[in-house]
Amino acid sequence: MDRIAVGLAALGRPAYINLGRDLPETRDVASMRVATHEVLDAAYAAGVRWIDVARSYGRSEEFLGGWLAERGHQDVTVSSKWGYRYVGDWRLDADVHEVKEHTLPRFREQWAETQELLAGHVDLYQVHSLTVDSPLFTDPALIDALAELSGSGVEVGFSTSGPAQADVMRRAFELESGGRPVFSSVQSTWNVFEPSVGPALAEARAAGKRVLVKETLANGRLVVEAPEALRRVAEEHGVGPDAVAVAAVLGQEWAPVAVIGPSSPAQLAANLAAVRVRLSDEDCAVLGELAQDAREYWAHRSHLGWS
Repeated sequence: MDRIAVGLAALGRPAYINLGRDLPETRDVASMRVATHEVLDAAYAAGVRWIDVARSYGRSEEFLGGWLAERGHQDVTVSSKWGYRYVGDWRLDADVHEVKEHTLPRFREQWAETQELLAGHVDLYQVHSLTVDSPLFTDPALIDALAELSGSGVEVGFSTSGPAQADVMRRAFELESGGRPVFSSVQSTWNVFEPSVGPALAEARAAGKRVLVKETLANGRLVVEAPEALRRVAEEHGVGPDAVAVAAVLGQEWAPVAVIGPSSPAQLAANLAAVRVRLSDEDCAVLGELAQDAREYWAHRSHLGWS
């Protein structure tokens, strides 16, 4: 399970864009905390030792920090992200759920908040959803501050979204402070619907960068709206379409860590069946036919509703 991470995007707040979430009937803070701890307990028992959160995932850092304190686990890798602020006020019908800001004040504020909730546990801190138009690229003070954090022993990385992920990644890895690279890790969206960033991720891995893959199930679309071809491959392997989709990520030669986002122990178990799946060349060819145009994929994603 060393290449599996559990993300809490779907559990740290009541609304998210993931399809097919298996949540408590009442999504108050107490119920979501219990649901989060149940998933974390099941993941730990299964051998998963990496948890991925973010400042904008509602109370995900708080829930994780409480779980770590209660259980006393010292062998869990924690990654978090800064750059988005959760503003949904724990409402399903909020007009806006999160607001993005890549500035030095926001970084300092959110790193302080993360430290307060996860003191001593954060191994990787990432810029959340870096894009080509981010002001980070032209902010030397922010770049130096990120490099300073890296120099303190916390790995510094970034996540990407959108059809220009490859361009963002290559540009970000060129950033330096004091003659040294700022970033050593990237977390990008790659799945059988949207594999366009694959070559750039392979380059990053070859250059010694850590690679994580998010949205492995295309925000649940590869389960709830699984294409017939994906279902056939899953049936042949005796697993669900989610396991095949995750196995496709794990099968990439650039050896990424696959970030999954189950909202219940049952979904976790179904996802983790991926580690037993060995896709054949024929399977991979079938799955390769599912790739969509990157711009169409991201346009569709942008219209997914929060619920």
